[in-house]
Amino acid sequence: MNTNGIVNIAACLPEMAAAHPDAVAICQPVGVSADGTVAYQRVTYRELNTQSDVVARGLGELGIERGIRAVLMVPPGPHFFALAFGMAKAGVVPVMVDPGLPLPHLKQCLAEAEPEAFIGSPKAHIARLLFGWARGHVRTSLVVGGPGWLVGPGGYDWKALLDAGNRSIRPALASTRAEDQAAIVFTSGSTGVPKGVVYTHAQFAAQIAMIKQMSGVNPGEVDLPTFPLFALFDPALGMTTVVPQMDFTKPASADPGRLLQAIERQCVTNMFASPALLATLGRWATPKRIRLTSLRRIVSAGAPVSPRVVQQMVDMMPAGGQVFTPYGATEALPVSGTTSDVILQQAHRTDEGAGICVGRPVDGVQVRIIPILDEAIAVWHDGLVLPTGTTGEIAVKGPQVTRSYWRRDEATRLAKIPDGDGFWHRMGDVGYFDAQGALWFCGRKSHRVVLDGDRSLFTIPCEGVFNVHPAVRRTALVGVRGERGMRPVLCVELEPGRSGTAQVVSELRALGRRYPHTAVISKFLFHPGFPVDIRHNAKIGREQLAAWAQERWVPQA
Repeated sequence: MNTNGIVNIAACLPEMAAAHPDAVAICQPVGVSADGTVAYQRVTYRELNTQSDVVARGLGELGIERGIRAVLMVPPGPHFFALAFGMAKAGVVPVMVDPGLPLPHLKQCLAEAEPEAFIGSPKAHIARLLFGWARGHVRTSLVVGGPGWLVGPGGYDWKALLDAGNRSIRPALASTRAEDQAAIVFTSGSTGVPKGVVYTHAQFAAQIAMIKQMSGVNPGEVDLPTFPLFALFDPALGMTTVVPQMDFTKPASADPGRLLQAIERQCVTNMFASPALLATLGRWATPKRIRLTSLRRIVSAGAPVSPRVVQQMVDMMPAGGQVFTPYGATEALPVSGTTSDVILQQAHRTDEGAGICVGRPVDGVQVRIIPILDEAIAVWHDGLVLPTGTTGEIAVKGPQVTRSYWRRDEATRLAKIPDGDGFWHRMGDVGYFDAQGALWFCGRKSHRVVLDGDRSLFTIPCEGVFNVHPAVRRTALVGVRGERGMRPVLCVELEPGRSGTAQVVSELRALGRRYPHTAVISKFLFHPGFPVDIRHNAKIGREQLAAWAQERWVPQA
């Protein structure tokens, strides 16, 4: 991605097109064949490179030039990839927001971003006009899959973009540098209104290098990415992208049969999936004893993956297949990582309330544990570092770590600790290092339940103890305010067909009494289906559950 001093995530495309012009870059579902199987359109690296060159030139001709912020809201497919890489080549700064966010949050994100251009599907443009997204800021609109007149003056369609690009003689690859802004990617907003994370080209380059190093991906592999943004890494890693047939805003509801058919028929070697999607696959495939002969590697992120789901995935792959679980966040990914071998070896410790092992820090990344504080920290000093085995907030420093949030100065001040010419990012997560140097994740700092006497209960170590019950699908520790201060309550989502009987409550209480940190939990509330984040359907909506539990709090029960 560094070509003659140019640092750009899209610089890998000309390299791949030159070295492997006829290698397939994208397999896009386009319908169903006569035999009932999915039919695919294939785009080679030469074709994708040429298409993205035309897009890059066309964007410039339409006034969407280097440094301009442009919303990208197009479904995954050949247009999406050509646009994403064309925007990168042109030096345009894509604004990436999950379209499934609550409408007030989505409107606020786009108001903060102040995009000068909006590139989207007809549906996205209709919503923009109807709800006033980025009103007063968007000067140029590009409709993908519909007519330009849909958005009135200043609107262009796909044909106008290609015509402009084919006429242009301007260079396709802008001379972007390491510290140039590359994208604004909004967080999932699982703990509040999403924040725009500012990425530079250097941070993207570092991120890709670290992902390649820790995953062991080889050029020529075939990837099934069930999260669109991760698919954009595939060309840099030399992989073919098989676009799955699914609603990307509802990954947990994907059709397991279609996904598994795609893996087998396209000889997929690598899959990225959230823990919720893996759980869906496991529940469907395990009783059928399905085996995936080509799949070597599953990468899962977005939330902790339970050892039970990891075991189901390992059982589906051939000998030597691994589940990789990188730990990180939109602001800093990857930070550390581990494999299914380690997860399964440590499963008993998770069941005993130790948290979840997220592995050793990636080479080049520094990780420290600091005191749990809710206020900003003015300057870094080594006295902040807590000893091994002590739970605190996780802080990281490295070339892939983003420096700021877009126009959220207070959020940036709270999340970053200046350290000379550099800085540390506070993950907002709590955890600790064990004696062997492995990092253990214990949950979000904001989700801890602080009892009288400043004693804190952390979500993951507590929930792990109760999740072993056969009737339990998952649990969520929340705090409710009673007459005598904060009290812990365990919200419980049961497996289908199970009910919250008095016997189940008694057994859960017995599990809790095994360990000092869970013995204080005696109130259990059964919830019909936990709210989850819209990005991966994996992070539990604990704020909503806390409000739900507060309404049902009965001290004597």
